[in-house]
Amino acid sequence: MRKALGIIPARYGSQRFPGKTLALINGRPLIEHVYKRARQATCLSRVIIATDDERIHIKCREFGAEVKMTSPSHKTGTDRASEVAGDLDFPIIISIQGDEPMVDPEMIESLVKILQKETILMATLRQKNKDLEYHHDKNIVKMVIDREENALYFSRSPIPFSPSGFFWHHIGVYGFQKKFLMAYKNMPASSLEKSEGLEQLRALENGFKIKTVEAHHPTLSVNVPADITRVESLLNKTKNNE
Repeated sequence: MRKALGIIPARYGSQRFPGKTLALINGRPLIEHVYKRARQATCLSRVIIATDDERIHIKCREFGAEVKMTSPSHKTGTDRASEVAGDLDFPIIISIQGDEPMVDPEMIESLVKILQKETILMATLRQKNKDLEYHHDKNIVKMVIDREENALYFSRSPIPFSPSGFFWHHIGVYGFQKKFLMAYKNMPASSLEKSEGLEQLRALENGFKIKTVEAHHPTLSVNVPADITRVESLLNKTKNNE
């Protein structure tokens, strides 16, 4: 199996939740939850946190993570991941957003597995969300796919307009062939990327396909302070059911 590197881009600034990377979930920083879950994925030879903030760097070192400082000029997590990946010899790069404290190792492994096929340049995760109350939540990214499970579009708006029982909820974990990631970082930010605030649209607008893989484990990202309580509740419920 071709080797894979896991990178967790982490920044301190967030318009909706400043400092959320270090926000405590069950007494531990959000970023620690993400890192320790990523480390459980046996398909990843190495996991590195990429940040431009000294506060995050110090905290990550405290709980034993490998962390690298990156340029403060990066606009997206993918741009930050590409800086770290550039000098390392890994053909597959998995970028795990730093606000995914419930990411399951099997989710990561599913991306590494599908990226063994070198013609798949980029892949990401989707999950069925049957709670249509969240279909209009702008903090939850929705997606639609084609019959071959490639992404057609991502949006913070409710897509499709009238879902039939569920909608596809995008999970912020991306897989890349390293060669494509290095090319991707040099593509200018696209108009759709800017209007939606979603970096993956850069690939679609430039004509590249994004393969999607369905995830079956419960997960919840942290976008606003209220999500902390929701994540803690779900984490505790999951632990009690083990």
